[in-house]
Amino acid sequence: MIHLTISRIAIWLLAIVMIIFGIIHFTNPNEMLNYVPLYLPNGIMWVYLVGIAFILAALAFISNRYVSLAGYLLAALLVAFVLLIHIPNHLNSGDPTMRQLALVNALKDTAIAGFAMYIASIAKHQRLTESDR
Repeated sequence: MIHLTISRIAIWLLAIVMIIFGIIHFTNPNEMLNYVPLYLPNGIMWVYLVGIAFILAALAFISNRYVSLAGYLLAALLVAFVLLIHIPNHLNSGDPTMRQLALVNALKDTAIAGFAMYIASIAKHQRLTESDR
């Protein structure tokens, strides 16, 4: 029982973080636009789309519905960020501070992706309420 409670708290913590990241995409879209690769058309749309994706994943984790799908999709999105944004920024930035920030973001997104995959893999064993067991 205590293991289940601790794991639910961990999942809820991730959900809260993802909601905050999602809100940031809506409250500071122009700043987030700086991270959208130039080869993607209509960059601001991608900022809002990612914000929606973060919030939807969080809601799936909180409601305990579609957790596996949400976890795997969130992980895929974050791995895409690492490969398409953070690593190129780390390799190509002339500013040492920006290189370090890109590396930190790559590590953060990799860790969150790993946790999201773990959540997805154990989703069928997790239950939010006693009645769901």
